[in-house]
This record gives sequence, C-alpha cells and structure tokens, in this order.
Amino acid sequence: MPRTGERGGPQTRARIREVANRLFLERGYDAVTVAEVAREAGVSSVTVFNHFPRKEDLFLDRTEDAIELLRSAVRERGAGVDVLASLRETSMRLFDDRQPLSGVDERSAPFFRTVAESSALVARAREIASELQRTLAGELDADPTYTGDGTLFAALFIAGYTAVMLQTARHLLAGAAPGSVVDEHRVRLEQLFDALRNGVASS
Repeated sequence: MPRTGERGGPQTRARIREVANRLFLERGYDAVTVAEVAREAGVSSVTVFNHFPRKEDLFLDRTEDAIELLRSAVRERGAGVDVLASLRETSMRLFDDRQPLSGVDERSAPFFRTVAESSALVARAREIASELQRTLAGELDADPTYTGDGTLFAALFIAGYTAVMLQTARHLLAGAAPGSVVDEHRVRLEQLFDALRNGVASS
C-alpha cells in the first residue's frame, strides 16, 4: 500500500529530487539505489518511478525545462528577431541569472563531477543532447518564417553549446578558480554565437 500522501504532485516530486541529488552528490550516482532514495524521501519506489521514469532522470531532471526554452526561443521571439538572436538572448539570460542550465551556477562543479564519474549519466546526457537537437530542428522546420536548414542549424547549435559546457566542466573539475571559469564561459558563449552568425575563420 502506498504511504499517506506519497502520490502528491509537485511537492512529492521536489522532495524526491532533493533527496536524490543530496545522496548522489554525497556518495556518487552509481552507489545509490532508487530504493534508498525512496526510503529517504518517505515514498515507495513505485512513486519515485511515477515521477521519474528513469533513475538517471532523478539527477538529469531539467530536460523539460531545456525543451521549453528552445521552443520559446523559436515560437515567442519578437517580430524581426531571427532564431539565432533569440537563442543568444536566452543563453545569455541563463548565464546572467546563473541558472543551472547555464553550467555556471554555484552547484555546477559537484554536478559535473557526479556526471563524469557515472557512465550511465554520461550516456543519458548524450541522449538528452540528441533529444534537444531533434526538438529544435522540429521547431525550425515547423516555423514558416525560418528558411534555413533546421536540422543542420540545430546540430550546430546544440553541439556548440555542449562544447562550451564541457570546457567549463573540465576547468571546474581541474580546480580552476570559479570566477575565471565564469568569465571564460561567457567569452566562449560569445564566440559560439559569433561563429554561428559569421562562420569560423580559417587560419
């Protein structure tokens, strides 16, 4: 029998996520079972999976947020604003607000370390990148004002943004000063959008 209140909505989900993240960061993703997360959160394993279909989603739980940001960047951009400019605005806003999806919030270093230490999380992160690429390509193909190659643009943007994040992760995990890493992250973001706008100059 489910425990009282364990089928609750957002509050139950938030409690499960908070407990899972704490345990994963303390002990490593692979060392923690879903049953342990459920017990610590005061729910059943079934309830955990009702909210998070895969164990990996307990830690990499912002896919829907990222999808919504991509959709909004395409669908809700202002008149005369092209997709690249809209994506740049969205990315810079994430950076300025130090949102988790920016890769430069205060918890980024332990987050990147936990992912890097788990092959399951690394594999899931790659799947998410592919899902985001397909989402952006689909949005562009459905937008009558976009006349470019949506599949190619989506591949370049997602790959570029991922490359910026990975470089930041490497620097943080190598022990670089967080302030300098944040500054370098912004520079690389600017370089990414310049390259997408103007191309990469040959040497």
